[in-house]
Amino acid sequence: MTTAPGPPTRVAAGLVRVRDSLPAILQITATAVAAYAFSVFVLGHQQPLISALVAITALGFVRDARPVRVLETAVAMTLGIALAEVLLLLAGSGLVQFAVALALTLAVARFLSPNAAFAIAAAVQCSLVMLVPAPDGGPFVRTVDGLVGGAFALLATAVIPRDPRRTALRDGRRLLAEHIAVLRELSSALRDGEADAAARALSRARSTQPLVEAWTASVDSGLAIARVSPIVRRSRFDLERQRTMLSGLDLATRNLRIVARRIEWILRDGRPRPEIADVVARIVPFVQVLDDSMRDVAQQPVARQGLSEIARHLEPAAILPDGPPGDRRTLGSLRPYLVDLLTATGLRLDDARALLPGD
Repeated sequence: MTTAPGPPTRVAAGLVRVRDSLPAILQITATAVAAYAFSVFVLGHQQPLISALVAITALGFVRDARPVRVLETAVAMTLGIALAEVLLLLAGSGLVQFAVALALTLAVARFLSPNAAFAIAAAVQCSLVMLVPAPDGGPFVRTVDGLVGGAFALLATAVIPRDPRRTALRDGRRLLAEHIAVLRELSSALRDGEADAAARALSRARSTQPLVEAWTASVDSGLAIARVSPIVRRSRFDLERQRTMLSGLDLATRNLRIVARRIEWILRDGRPRPEIADVVARIVPFVQVLDDSMRDVAQQPVARQGLSEIARHLEPAAILPDGPPGDRRTLGSLRPYLVDLLTATGLRLDDARALLPGD
């Protein structure tokens, strides 16, 4: 009996990951090969495995590709190598020596850095040095190889950097896509009076925090790379603009959860709310324009104008003159959400608040 192939979506997701990781794959491959070749052909080391390993690990597939993070990882790994080589010289090899070296490396690394990954990186390299036979070349040859790998990894962040704008753009658009999806689900739930649908939208809104954190890491990393790499320095304008958008959308994402929670609560009676549904639905096209503005800055004023018009007319008492207080409060919860979206378009906070009627 043959096994049925996995769903196409899983294959597609894998292909997307490979596509998105191609710049990192090329950077890591080129850097590891260059570091290994330098140790072999320039320094004359035999099988300098550690040069390649440090370069690969220091760069990695993490979103945070800032030079300071690359340096921290390289320092951690070189520290583990150096401590292990010192203990090999003083006490030789063996299980007891390995235990002492590993414990000491972990303790020193934890003392030097609060980052748990720093200690683990140092411990892995310590284990490699203690348990794998030493190459020819005398003491501390592997420490030198570690320094070579770290230096090449740092050099790669400036000479062959990943495209920081592309990664940040992708992460920002993923967050905006979730805003659009949640708003659509909420509008549909309000129109049909379906509390279960609103609950699903609320659950989706609550799961957006990792998207905010991913975008934050991408923007911060991209700006750090753009400051040291002349190749991607032109990306700084777009990344600074994304940071402004991120500041507003971070707050908007939190307020979207509040909106979704209030909508889920009022729909527990099963009664449709078409007036609130209409307001939520009117916001969606301009969040889409805001999404388009990430690629085309000319769309930003369009998003600002559209959201401003909604904000100017968002008066709960006027929209629901005979509505219950809970429905009015739900409409009122859209007001801070709109203010945050407007600040994401570059509008000053005070100017955004001034658009709201009654403020």
